Amino acid sequence: MVLSAAFLDDMLGYARGLPGAVFDVKWGGVRVVSIGGKMFLACGGDGLSYKVADDDFLTLSGLPGARPAPYLARARWIQVLSTEALSPDDIRAGIARSRELALSKLPKSQRLAWQ
Repeated sequence: MVLSAAFLDDMLGYARGLPGAVFDVKWGGVRVVSIGGKMFLACGGDGLSYKVADDDFLTLSGLPGARPAPYLARARWIQVLSTEALSPDDIRAGIARSRELALSKLPKSQRLAWQ
């Protein structure tokens, strides 16, 4: 199933509800959720993008309905365009993991505040 606007809004709401999450709109309409200034989710067009662990990047970006995220693939982000291979629960887990990866890059004082 191609991701609907309602599904994207639901995933965006989930991400915004995570501890320390901050919402912003960048680049002419891309909805972004960050923690401590580090992005962990981007919703724009007909898909959503989030960071994945280096070891999972090739596997996840090759699944049906997913691909390396434009402009962010070198940072190991994937773009999800449908729920063909990833269920909504898998996507939520991916967003939560993306937040953890962004959190791990913050200074220790900020990490402790949002863990």
